Amino acid sequence: MAYCRVVFSCFFLWAMSATGHASTVIDVGQETVQLTNFSIEYFIDESQALDYQSVGQETFQQTTNTTTLGTQATVTWYRINLYNSKQQDKTLFLNLPKAYHVRSIQIFEGRSKNLINQALIDLNQASDHPLMYRGAVVYPFTVPAGETTTLYVRSHVYSHQWFSSEIYDEEHSRRSLVGGHLDIALLVGMMLALVFYNGLLYFATSRKENILYSLYLISGLTWIALSYGLISKAFNVYGDSLFILNLSVFTMPIFLLLFMMAIFETRKLYLKEHRALQGVLLLLLASFVYGLFDITQALKPATGLAALMMVVTFSVSISLFRKRNLLAKFFLIGHTFFIIFNGFAVMYYMGLVKPNYVNSHGVGIGIVLEALTLAFIISYRIKVLEDIRSKQDELKTQASTDPLTQLYNRRYFMTEGCYMLKKAKENGTPISVLTIDIDHFKAINDNHGHHVGDLVLIGVASVFQRWSRDKDLIARFGGEEFVVLLPSADYTEALECAQRIRQGIEKHTFQVSDALSLQVRVSIGVAQVDVTTLESLESAVNRADKALYQAKSLGRNRVCGAELQAA
Repeated sequence: MAYCRVVFSCFFLWAMSATGHASTVIDVGQETVQLTNFSIEYFIDESQALDYQSVGQETFQQTTNTTTLGTQATVTWYRINLYNSKQQDKTLFLNLPKAYHVRSIQIFEGRSKNLINQALIDLNQASDHPLMYRGAVVYPFTVPAGETTTLYVRSHVYSHQWFSSEIYDEEHSRRSLVGGHLDIALLVGMMLALVFYNGLLYFATSRKENILYSLYLISGLTWIALSYGLISKAFNVYGDSLFILNLSVFTMPIFLLLFMMAIFETRKLYLKEHRALQGVLLLLLASFVYGLFDITQALKPATGLAALMMVVTFSVSISLFRKRNLLAKFFLIGHTFFIIFNGFAVMYYMGLVKPNYVNSHGVGIGIVLEALTLAFIISYRIKVLEDIRSKQDELKTQASTDPLTQLYNRRYFMTEGCYMLKKAKENGTPISVLTIDIDHFKAINDNHGHHVGDLVLIGVASVFQRWSRDKDLIARFGGEEFVVLLPSADYTEALECAQRIRQGIEKHTFQVSDALSLQVRVSIGVAQVDVTTLESLESAVNRADKALYQAKSLGRNRVCGAELQAA
């Protein structure tokens, strides 16, 4: 009996092929059915008007269950012939995992040229459709024992015809729908992390390229999540409302070009390359605007436009590299990855190469690899800018400080002091100034040498800082003369501060070497700036100087003040 069934099965398959009814018949008589790689047939309906009865008379071509046919196959019929060689009926499930990106799907189930069942899934109304599950269509059907069931799938797409079909028994169908998209979720998660990281960089630097990079990342992760079904799976959204997000295929290169212009400063430094980028940018902007009105037609030349963008950006990056741009070599590395993987993807979308993981996921892989490189470029540029800023700050510090004592110099004191005096006058708060001179400093230089004199100056400066407040402005005016500006201090408080400094110097022993220690004294003049008049800082310093000379004439090592005249 078993022998007869085998003979009958072989005869049936030969007969089907000989009569031209179908060139491919799949035997599903196995105990378990898990078909993920098999041959099917397709027919491109250029009229987009054929029905089930009419299309059966057309000549189908052979392909695989996962195929791409480009943009010229808007309506395509796929045919799958399934023969059950067992004595028991087989209940199977047709899974269409890429259904989320189409406009509509119709499934016709036929047996012995009779239509047994059919289903229509309009993706604009698919959120509650019983056959729609997390972006995939799951169609149950039965293949009776010893009979053949033929499935016709009419796929009506918006732009690119991508098709994938799988045949399972119930258990394996459920397994195929559980999980999945983990790789896409990982890619999207990485890009979200980069968006967050770049946001922190923007708040730290406020540079335009950070905003453009973030917009590029957002466009890229939108396209990835959309194209690979993550949005459909997560939010159960399909049809026209979802398809409009394909505009990200234009915004992504737009922001990449703007990022290149900003990071390389092409408008200022590389006018020829800037114009080349501008040309492609205008084409992309025009396509984006057109897509707002008719996205289906706008997407048809998208692959060609993407190829042009990749050629131009790659050529520009090579040109900048040859011109020894510091960042061009890093950009070239990342952009090379982007171009290679996107090249595979473009050929996949156009139906020029066989489907595989790298081809079908090329855009996502390329975007993430380039995004990581661009993140490095931004970080590297920030480091370069910080190094430049640090050197500039160092030069500013050198220009504003005394190289020996590291106190501020006369020029900085007068500039910053005038600002502090202006704020004191605006706020009506007191402000005072001290002028300090080391007593008998010439004798120290004459008796011990200028090296010892320099050490004394450094030691005196450290004592000034110790006995002054953090907000006080201390400067060396030249030689052994120092000036201290005391904000929020009136005449009495300034006298007290001067006495603390004088006493601190008097009690301090300056150990200039193992064999030599010195006692140093200072004389100090005090003056409160008259904030009620237009008295200048220079005038107040001059009054403090006169008080200092008075302290010198009275025997040194003392504090004298120039009191404000009563109005």
